[in-house]
Amino acid sequence: MPDEREVRDGARLFVGAKISMATVAELAGTAEMLARRAQQANLRARWVAPASYHITLKFIGWVRREAAAAIADALTRAVASSKEPPFAFRTVRLGAFPAAAKATVVWAGIEDRGGGLARIAAAIDRELEGVGVAREKRAFHAHVTLGRLREPADVSQVILPFSEQVFSETRLTELTLFESLTKSTGSEYSIAARTPLFRAENEPKRQSADVKPTSFDASDDGWDRDSERRS
Repeated sequence: MPDEREVRDGARLFVGAKISMATVAELAGTAEMLARRAQQANLRARWVAPASYHITLKFIGWVRREAAAAIADALTRAVASSKEPPFAFRTVRLGAFPAAAKATVVWAGIEDRGGGLARIAAAIDRELEGVGVAREKRAFHAHVTLGRLREPADVSQVILPFSEQVFSETRLTELTLFESLTKSTGSEYSIAARTPLFRAENEPKRQSADVKPTSFDASDDGWDRDSERRS
């Protein structure tokens, strides 16, 4: 749990891509069935609240609040340098980290045929390095976290009926800089800044704000980097 000074002086940030409401609804229905199957298999899992479904493009971690503006500006530069226009992707298949036989995370995959998400993630990584955020050491793997196992377990039979399922399409038009605050009830997310994707006729402009305009409560924050590093 963050102490009072950390809450006041700093923020825990990550860059994410929201998914469509249709996809959220479909994933939520699938997660309900997964939860029942996991319970029948005596697997202890914590399922992410549908309102928190997203794709993590870059984990940043704790930074001083005055650095948030520089990070938002770096996202604007990343969009400008990648020149990636709004595009669509589809959520497909279920899987687990580090493997279905010893899973700690259950996820829904992303079909990024055009490579837009990977290019944006690389541009973000490059620009944020210039403001002091370390580059990723692992290859980018776009996914939506659905649940976490309290201890490693075999989820092969739990996810098997849905392993090849295809969900709705999402049209990505902006990047979102999220702040996460861990509380006793879970993690609370808020939007610290939005950065629209590149449009040739109108260079993207920073749209950050000190007062967070949107927030929601989540049972899990969906990006436990420590567990991924252990995979």
